[in-house]
Amino acid sequence: MPPPGGERGGGADRDTGLATVWAAGAVAALLVVAGIVWTLGVVVVTRHRLAGVADLAALAAAGRAEAGVEVACARAEELAEGMAARLTDCALDGWDARVVVVAPVRGVAGLGGTVTARSRAGPVLPHP
Repeated sequence: MPPPGGERGGGADRDTGLATVWAAGAVAALLVVAGIVWTLGVVVVTRHRLAGVADLAALAAAGRAEAGVEVACARAEELAEGMAARLTDCALDGWDARVVVVAPVRGVAGLGGTVTARSRAGPVLPHP
């Protein structure tokens, strides 16, 4: 009778190294989850920042509304570009300025895309 565990492939020795494989798989899974969470965090932060950019661009356009749509939208575009965003739409509706801005998002391992924000600024109408 061979000694316990003395032969390869027999007894408890069959599982030698299996814990290493499971640990490596668990670490890989945790890294994937951490990468996804990190990318989602980057998207949320970019979205919040871009909402502020859209608000400021709309206020800038509304502040120049009396000079016309070209001047107002040029100012909004200048402000958006200064804050690492791109103005994709700008319109004046009376004294109201409506803008749409986009910004790129870069996540872990090249994941990413673009984030869009819209805003409107103009005078507040008194209650009737």
